[in-house]
Amino acid sequence: MWVRSLTSVALIASSLLSTVSAADLDPIVIKGSKFFFKSNGTQFFMKGVAYQASPTNSTSGTFVDPLADEAGCKRDVPLLQELGTNTVRIYAINTTSDHSACMKLLNDAGIYVVSDLSEPTLSINRNSPEWDDRLYERYTSVVDSLAPYSNVLGFFAGNEVSNEANNTNASPFVKAAVRDMKAYIKQKNYRTIPVGYATNDDEKIRSELADYFDCGSSSESVDFWGYNIYSWCGNSSYTESGYDKRTKEFENYNVPSFFAEYGCNVVQPRVFTEVQALYGSQMTPVFSGGIVYMYHQEANNYGLVEVGSDGRATKLTDFNNLKSELEKISPSAVQSNSYTPTNTAARSCPTADSNWSASTVLPPTPNRGLCSCMVSALSCVAASKVQEKDTGDLFNYICGEAKTDCTGITANGTTGQYGSYSMCSPLERVSWAMNAYYTKQKKASDACDFNGSAKTQTAATASGTCKSLLSEAGGTAGTGTVTSSPNSSGTGSKAAAVGLTVPAFQVGAVKIGAGLLAAALGGAALVLV
Repeated sequence: MWVRSLTSVALIASSLLSTVSAADLDPIVIKGSKFFFKSNGTQFFMKGVAYQASPTNSTSGTFVDPLADEAGCKRDVPLLQELGTNTVRIYAINTTSDHSACMKLLNDAGIYVVSDLSEPTLSINRNSPEWDDRLYERYTSVVDSLAPYSNVLGFFAGNEVSNEANNTNASPFVKAAVRDMKAYIKQKNYRTIPVGYATNDDEKIRSELADYFDCGSSSESVDFWGYNIYSWCGNSSYTESGYDKRTKEFENYNVPSFFAEYGCNVVQPRVFTEVQALYGSQMTPVFSGGIVYMYHQEANNYGLVEVGSDGRATKLTDFNNLKSELEKISPSAVQSNSYTPTNTAARSCPTADSNWSASTVLPPTPNRGLCSCMVSALSCVAASKVQEKDTGDLFNYICGEAKTDCTGITANGTTGQYGSYSMCSPLERVSWAMNAYYTKQKKASDACDFNGSAKTQTAATASGTCKSLLSEAGGTAGTGTVTSSPNSSGTGSKAAAVGLTVPAFQVGAVKIGAGLLAAALGGAALVLV
């Protein structure tokens, strides 16, 4: 988890490609349950560090993009090299920033990147999960920003989203994000970049989570599995920490698995004796290394390096201890051409019980064009003054107190029932709800008001693309099934063909619960050649 102590894309692909040097790192590929270097087929073990300071404001979600901080990268990359790092985990980037300088520094240092697709104010909320067009555009923008770099190992579509038995209904939304990002990468003709998930270590649902994200069609399942695990504290042991049980549980997993975070700090300074187990003969046949939490020293005392107010970095005792342990490891690697996977079967999907309530039916793919067409076809819509923070009370009244049928915008991860417009933004969905209420009231003159939050408009007659999209969706009722995919820009077909201007909404920040963290894929490679 990012905050462990708390319980334009401006660059287009062509410009990014121009920054890549002749010494690009060899892309990492997957075969069976292992990572390999694409060119020479040597097995790739992650030897990573979580490299991002916590958000500067836990309420607003303000964060510093470490890949846009050239001065910070120039300072830190040599220290990461000294430590023996070959992968960094990044929890959030600013997709309008230039990442070329830091990515080149990392590339030249032999360091790969795994990145979360979300950011603090745009991520799947475990308490009220959604997979909508705002999140889709955020996630695809991260893919667009980083895909051209050969040292991008992969992406995390979620991080500890379903972290307890009472919120497993959020998992279908994350799995839908996995599905849609895999499809988007393919649609854009990017090189194959894996998409995975990072989980916490909750004993009640750990096995169900691993099964759920691996089961079903390969187009929907994860390409790798990240495990955030903190059970080895101080001078523990392979059995005392439970590492033996975790290894046994994943010995037949059919995609690569690794520790996406590790480094318990109950005992300080940390001695990192778990490193010898993680890269030893008992675990390397199953796990592909791990990522230590974290580089920056903060109030939570998980740091390896302390950056002072003067911008200077000081190595801490934990840094030296980790370096010492990593220098001792010599994991046994296999060559891709001599490796024949035997664990090729996907897991069976978990059955519903008191601890598990996630449907195998996933939410629809977000489509901004469809949502725009839908809003244009309404007679009652949200007024321009309405902001996202206002939608909760409006939904509660319209779909609750007023008992309006809101099936067309409802998403239920437990039952697997999703309205065609459930993937639209809150502002688009509240317009749909207002119109449903207005229609129910037989378009009475005062039924499209909501204390000045709504206004009437002339409903457009759908034609062209809008007509076909709305037809798939079951009209404005939203009870159909949309099979059309968003276009390659990630924003779907536009509503311009309708010839009506959609209200300009101001999208406010999505409020998320404390502890909900950006999704990130932590991967690091141990080069053994």
